[in-house]
Amino acid sequence: MEYVNLGRTGLRVSRVCLGMMSYGKHESREWALEERDAEPIVRQAVEGGITFFDTADVYNGGQSEVITGRLLRKLFGMREEYVVATKVHGETMPGENGRGLSRKHIMASIDASLKRLELDYVDLYQIHRWDYRTPIDETMDALHDVVRAGKARYLGASSMYAWQFAKAQSISVTPFVSMQDHYNLIYREEEREMIPQCIDQGVGVIPWSPLARGLLAGNRTREGERLTTRANTDRFGDMLYRQLEGDFDVIERANQVAGARGVPTAQVALAWLLGKPGVTAPIVGATKPEHLEDALAAEKLTLSDEEIAALEEPYVPHAIAGHS
Repeated sequence: MEYVNLGRTGLRVSRVCLGMMSYGKHESREWALEERDAEPIVRQAVEGGITFFDTADVYNGGQSEVITGRLLRKLFGMREEYVVATKVHGETMPGENGRGLSRKHIMASIDASLKRLELDYVDLYQIHRWDYRTPIDETMDALHDVVRAGKARYLGASSMYAWQFAKAQSISVTPFVSMQDHYNLIYREEEREMIPQCIDQGVGVIPWSPLARGLLAGNRTREGERLTTRANTDRFGDMLYRQLEGDFDVIERANQVAGARGVPTAQVALAWLLGKPGVTAPIVGATKPEHLEDALAAEKLTLSDEEIAALEEPYVPHAIAGHS
């Protein structure tokens, strides 16, 4: 496994990040794994060299953070060996102040996350979405205080417009060092503004949904057949990917490149993403050993210029998705 700096920081992370959203049984995700089933997969990730793990307070009713904390303490010798990222914004508490990016909710949420994770600090504390109800200067001041209090080492952002990110950075005392954005072979709109901005400012890019909610791993067909439990229950995926004809043209091209290479399509899609400018570490979900095998193999797979051009040629522009 290769290790790189996260953006312009000195924090070293693995080039593959394991997304922990898949762990913690909850009514919101029928396909999520119990802790006993998640442990061998997370162990496989650790043995493969992954040291970077992403979760959020809103995932699986908080169970993702609980399992993340327990498993990483069990699988690593000491805290400094691994990097934990979590997020704040979603509704995790009752009442009018139970969500968003107000000072009140941020301060309550970091303490609640640390309690679930059973950690003294998180390495990367990220805002999950933009909060249109809270002035951004209040949010940035509160996040700065979280870092000053020693509860987070760095700050990150996710899923917003480039102008919003620029505004937040311009008023920050402690700036964001990473951007977790929606980026994959099927959805490349971030290449227009956000990723160039991140490259210019030295911000690490850690894309979510690198396999387009499983579309690039073959969980749906052009005819509309859904082949996995997740594909049949993923309402958010239905919103992001409306099965445009052009999307399946990209998938078929990826299948062709993968077939010529003799590897699964998921490996090609991840290798493409790992090779893009500015990308630090895609956030990969895994509920089966083969999912992780593909991610670890993709980190070693280098595509030719001809293969990259072939993969990118069928792309069609999309409406901005995943920012709300």
